[in-house]
Amino acid sequence: MQVVVPFAAETPKTRLQPALGADERSAFARAMLADVIEAIEAAGHRPTVLSTSPLDLAVDAAVTVDDRPLSAAVNAQLEATDTPLAVVMADLALVTPATVDRLCSRQGDVVIAPGRGGGTNALVVRHPEFRVDYHGASYLDHCAIADKIGADVGTIDSFRLASDVDEPSDLVEVLVHGTGRAPARLREFGFELDRGGGRVAPLRGESVRE
Repeated sequence: MQVVVPFAAETPKTRLQPALGADERSAFARAMLADVIEAIEAAGHRPTVLSTSPLDLAVDAAVTVDDRPLSAAVNAQLEATDTPLAVVMADLALVTPATVDRLCSRQGDVVIAPGRGGGTNALVVRHPEFRVDYHGASYLDHCAIADKIGADVGTIDSFRLASDVDEPSDLVEVLVHGTGRAPARLREFGFELDRGGGRVAPLRGESVRE
């Protein structure tokens, strides 16, 4: 199955600014992207990075440049194919080949892996009329869109697919559960787990400067 991985190449992961500087955010975002690509390939699927600008990758994958907003860019990919298409977000640093296989093998006209807070972190589209509408409570929006066109929906309840990395607190999950380039990059930046409080938190030896 073809799997599209959207990626904001110019200013990725801006909400990580309190923890990471601009160059670090760019390097970390590319590390997560590489982990996602490798998981897709290991699961036997074909990844295409849908990037907002030309991109040099640390791993081998096709890149399609589309600088339109996310929904418009993904819908263009859906309109251009008559075969099932999966969309997996580039900040799913905990994704494994088994996770990708579970997503792509789940039956349904539309298969959705919701993220925390009501977003859509991954989906598979098999219905020719389905189009995406990201941002906000997009999981609910996508269920409503599917219902309107008579498409049945399958939902994936997955910790790894639900764990997107947007806020500094999300770095804990990468350090605890990640196994690829992303946690290695964080450790290069000096992050470790602070286990001294009531909850585990990401701890860094030096403050970040832009």
